[in-house]
Amino acid sequence: MAREYKIKTLPKMRPPHPGSLLKLDIVPALGVSVVQAARELGVSRQLMHGIMAEKLPVSAEMAVRLGKWCGNGAAIWIALQRDYDLWEAERKLAKKIAAIPTRAAA
Repeated sequence: MAREYKIKTLPKMRPPHPGSLLKLDIVPALGVSVVQAARELGVSRQLMHGIMAEKLPVSAEMAVRLGKWCGNGAAIWIALQRDYDLWEAERKLAKKIAAIPTRAAA
């Protein structure tokens, strides 16, 4: 079983939302519109806009689509979303988590 190594301090900088990478880097670099990207990915333009506005997460299904479309695989898209979600959750729950004891099996 993998051992978890706790980082002493939380990273101060928020990891990028996958949608910001799509909006600022990938879609412009590919020279396509959001409508064309959505069409090629087989999703609605509303979904694409929601992700690019950082209002919607990249689901596992969307990660598979983006991984194929960009040619870099789904794992990177899921990892970006995971890092973003964890960063947000750790800050949101910091006080409640501090009150939870850490237990170790004997």
